[in-house]
Amino acid sequence: MQKLHWESVAKTDIGTVRKINEDQFFDDDTARIWCVADGMGGHERGDLASQLIAQALADLTSQGQRKLTVGDITESLQATNKKLVEMSSKHGSIVGSTVVVLLLTATQAHCIWAGDSRIYRVRNKRIQRLTRDHSQVEDMVDAGLIKPEEAEFHPKANVITRAMGACQQLDLEYKSFDLLPSDRFLLCSDGLNKVLNDHEIEYLMQHTKPASIAEEFIDIALSRRVRDNVTVVAVHNPNETAYDTLHTLPLDSTLPLNL
Repeated sequence: MQKLHWESVAKTDIGTVRKINEDQFFDDDTARIWCVADGMGGHERGDLASQLIAQALADLTSQGQRKLTVGDITESLQATNKKLVEMSSKHGSIVGSTVVVLLLTATQAHCIWAGDSRIYRVRNKRIQRLTRDHSQVEDMVDAGLIKPEEAEFHPKANVITRAMGACQQLDLEYKSFDLLPSDRFLLCSDGLNKVLNDHEIEYLMQHTKPASIAEEFIDIALSRRVRDNVTVVAVHNPNETAYDTLHTLPLDSTLPLNL
């Protein structure tokens, strides 16, 4: 079986309101591991929490002795969580962050996460969210208490139910999916999906050159006055990626849907 080659582009921005960027990303195309961490807004040292997560993964991949497994990543995140909990106890406030990690092996896409940062996959011109938000509004949607379109503007829209640094035992969720050479992936903090819906994300992933897709997402988010930090990591196979020419659009336009 021919080994698939994967490349990524990534970008983060402070947004239009915040004074500190508490987001971090990690991208290692060689190890085929990518991550987004969103330091918990409203808590002190959220930027430090996300930095520690990214650094832990960098330390893990720098060993370079063998192919990393889901178990290796989980163990690293659990150890980092322990450090964050100790820091939280010392400072008297939560030092926390969301985390979402994508690991690609020969035939599988592995997703590991806690919080509301997301992984999307585009396959056969259709988008699928591979992760489920760990948030109060997501729980309410699943329970039928509110409609999905009501979640974004709900008073508890920013309340997450899992995070690194929040408790001694980190409750990571894990899912794996079959992998095709033509698959494309997007990891993002919630700053992106607060201002672009899934159909718009799908459209941009299909119509934007891979080299410029991260910048395109950030530019549109900023044009829509994104209040939160925003981070994206886009992953593709350069031998398989095909895209339609993106027509020039005003940054504040509603994007056409390719349905």
